[in-house]
Amino acid sequence: MVDLIDVPAPVDGPAPTRTATLRSAAAYLLYRLDLVLCVLWLLMVAGWAVLPGVFSRQDPLTGVAAERLRPPSAHHLLGTDQLGRDLYARVVHGAALSLQAALIAVGVALVLGSAVGLAAGSLGHRAGELIMRIVDVLLAIPALLTALAMITALGFGTVQVAVAVGVATAATFARVMRAEVLRIRAAPYIGAARCAGARGWWIAVRHVLPNTAGPVLVLAALEFGTAILFISTLSFLGLGAAPPAPEWGSLVSAGRNYLNTAWWLTTLPSITVAVTVLAANRIARQLEHRRG
Repeated sequence: MVDLIDVPAPVDGPAPTRTATLRSAAAYLLYRLDLVLCVLWLLMVAGWAVLPGVFSRQDPLTGVAAERLRPPSAHHLLGTDQLGRDLYARVVHGAALSLQAALIAVGVALVLGSAVGLAAGSLGHRAGELIMRIVDVLLAIPALLTALAMITALGFGTVQVAVAVGVATAATFARVMRAEVLRIRAAPYIGAARCAGARGWWIAVRHVLPNTAGPVLVLAALEFGTAILFISTLSFLGLGAAPPAPEWGSLVSAGRNYLNTAWWLTTLPSITVAVTVLAANRIARQLEHRRG
């Protein structure tokens, strides 16, 4: 038997120096450079939406006739439109409308879809199957067509478009929510709660709903970019905010008649929408990967 007194104590390695920590952080940032750029871009777009006056001093609604259809320059970073308005200012101020509509759409889809999915997973087999067959029918119809049909009933406007997109995409949340509810209901602690006399509604609210938050919130992050794309598409069709409101989709639509002479009117707002959607999807995929 080895005497414990003779066993040497383990010697800890040298503590990492500050330089080594900074090098490790720099290496990680370089490895995840695309993710870092996506985060920085979304932070800048959020800054546009919250404090547009900090990023642009130009008036997005008032133009100068003498400066109409000017190409991008140091004075006008994205050029000017057909009325002499600064396009960069309109893109910056339009971020508030587009992001606000996307947040409303995702919020409506999250609440409505989660409620339907929770009911389908918590009710009996027949009631749950009936609800999910209705959800399957909604999933079979393109969400954009469903949103268009709802807008005809709700009317035009940013909020109406956002609500229509939210309702049209709620079926995806319902399916994910029901799958998570069925998985969690089979867990041992749910059976223990039933044996302890807990009622079904209490189990659903106290135990099932909090444990389904992770996958549903990741799906909400994934749907945020889709909501921006749908809202910009409907705004492009003239169903969003009324002119001269600088919504991103309406900016693209207004410049399509000047593609031969002023390419920047359509191209640069379109690039803004595309980069924002791709950045949101990249971050959401990273969240999904880390959770998986």
